[in-house]
Amino acid sequence: MVFRFGGGETCSGRVELSRVYDIFVVGGGINGCGIARDAAGRGYAVGLAEMNDLGSGTSSWSTKLIHGGLRYLEHYEFRLVREALIEREVLLKMAPHIIWPMRFVLPHHKGMRPAWLLRLGLFLYDHLGGRKILPGTRVLDLKTDPAGRPLKNEFAKAFEYSDCWVNDARLVVLNAMDAKARGADIFTRTKLVSARRSGDGWDIELQADGSKAARQVRAKLIVNAGGPWVDDILRESIGQNKAGNVRLVQGSHIVVRRKFEHPKAYFFQNSDERIFFAIPYEQDYTLIGTTDQDFEGDPSDVNISDAEIAYLCDGASQYFSEPVTRDDIVWTFSGVRPLYDDGASKAQEATRDYVLRADGGAEAKVINVFGGKITTYRRLAESVLRKVEDAIGAKGRAWTRESVLPGGEFGVEGFAPLLAEIRSRYPFLQPGQSERLVRGYGLKCREILGSARSVEDLGEDFGHGLTEAEVRYQMKYEFARAAEDVVWRRSKLGIRFSREQLDRLKAFMDENRQLQNLAAE
Repeated sequence: MVFRFGGGETCSGRVELSRVYDIFVVGGGINGCGIARDAAGRGYAVGLAEMNDLGSGTSSWSTKLIHGGLRYLEHYEFRLVREALIEREVLLKMAPHIIWPMRFVLPHHKGMRPAWLLRLGLFLYDHLGGRKILPGTRVLDLKTDPAGRPLKNEFAKAFEYSDCWVNDARLVVLNAMDAKARGADIFTRTKLVSARRSGDGWDIELQADGSKAARQVRAKLIVNAGGPWVDDILRESIGQNKAGNVRLVQGSHIVVRRKFEHPKAYFFQNSDERIFFAIPYEQDYTLIGTTDQDFEGDPSDVNISDAEIAYLCDGASQYFSEPVTRDDIVWTFSGVRPLYDDGASKAQEATRDYVLRADGGAEAKVINVFGGKITTYRRLAESVLRKVEDAIGAKGRAWTRESVLPGGEFGVEGFAPLLAEIRSRYPFLQPGQSERLVRGYGLKCREILGSARSVEDLGEDFGHGLTEAEVRYQMKYEFARAAEDVVWRRSKLGIRFSREQLDRLKAFMDENRQLQNLAAE
C-alpha cells in the first residue's frame, strides 16, 4: 500500500512516498531482524530501519556461541538456561552452515569450583533442555587426551561438554534476507529521526545516509530493538525524556595466533569467579574472551582497555603452558551488551534474560526490547509477536521453530556431502576457500559459483579467496554497502586484509553501486 503524507517539505528535504506498515522495527541487530522475519512470515506488513550496517553493533561483537549459558546456573536463571539449551538444537537445524557443534573442555582447577559442583552443573546442562543431537558430557584425562597438551601439567582432569559455534553477523544477515523474501522492507544506513503518535498509529520520519529526502512512513506499532541505543531511541526519537532501562556492559576479546591444533574450545575459570573462553577462530587463530565491565559513553565508540588486555592475557596464561602476551595479539574487538538494569551489583551478575515492555496504554504502542542474547533471539521474537497480537490483532501463527534460513536446507548431517559436492564441481577452488564458502552460504554458494570453470571466471580476487563473484552476491542480496561490511561481517576476512586490498575492494564497490539498489528493492 502506498501512502502520501501531506505537508510537502520537511526539515530534511522533500518527502518521499512510502508504505503503511503494521509493524515498524527500529534496529537491525539479531533481535530486530529476527522479529521482522517472524512478523513478515505471519503476513504482517513490516518495515525495518538500521542506522548502520546490519549486525554492526552488539550482534557482531559476540563470543560467537550458541550456548545454554553454563555459568547462568550459578545465578539460578534456570528458565533462561533451559530455553537457551532447547534453542541450541532448534537453531542448529535452522542454519547448519553457519552454526555447528563444538566441544568445550573445562579443566578442573583445584583452587576454584570443586569437581562435584562442576559435575552437578553439567548434569543439569545435559538434561534441562531435552538434548537430542549434541553429545553429552564426559570426563577427560588431560595427561593422555590431546586437549591436555597445550595446558600446564598441573591440570590433570577436565570435563568435556557440547555447545555450538555461530557466525554471528551472518546469522543477522540471513534473518534479514528471509524477512525481505517474505515481504519486509529493510532500510540499512537509515536512521529514525522522529516518531509521533497520530490517531491510531505512528507517523515516522527516516533519514538515509547521503540523502536529502526524508522518508516518511506510517505504522500501527513500533518495535524498538535498538540494542545499546534502545533508551536513546526512546528519548531522542519518541520523546520519552526520562527513559533509563538498560545497563551497558562492555565485553572485549583478543585474537592471537593459534594456540592449539585440535578443534575443541576451552572454558576457563578465573580467580575472580568469572569465566572466559579460548576458541578456534578462522582456522589460524584463537579467540579469547570475554570481559564484563560497566560502560558509559557512546556504544559506537568502544575499545578494549589496557586493563582488559592484561586480564585476558593473565587469565589465559594461568592455563596454557605457553603464556599469552600482548605481542601475541593480532586483533582485538569490543562490544557493548545492553542488559536490562535489574539492579545487580556486579556487571557479570546482571541478568542476560530479555525483558519486553509495551508502552502506550490505549494509544498506539511501542514495544521495547531490553537485553537478550543471540541464542534466544528466535524465542524473543515469538514473545514480541504475542505482544503485537495483543496490540493490533493476530495474523498467521508461530512458524519459525521448524523453519530453515537461506542456504541451510541441507540438514545437520549434510555439511560434509555438500562440501564434497562443491569441491568436485569446482575443483579449481582452494580447500580452505571451498570450505569457507559452504560454511558461509550453504546451498547459496552455488549461486555465487554458478557455471564457473576456473578461478578466473569468478572475477578479481581481492585477497584471501574473496572474489568479485562473492562480493557481487553480497551487494545484490545481502545488503553489503561498504568494504567493511564485506570483510568484517559478511566474510570475516578482515583480520587478514591489508590496507591496499581493502582500498581495491572499496574502489570496486564504488564502481558497482547499482548492485546495492537490487538489495533494497
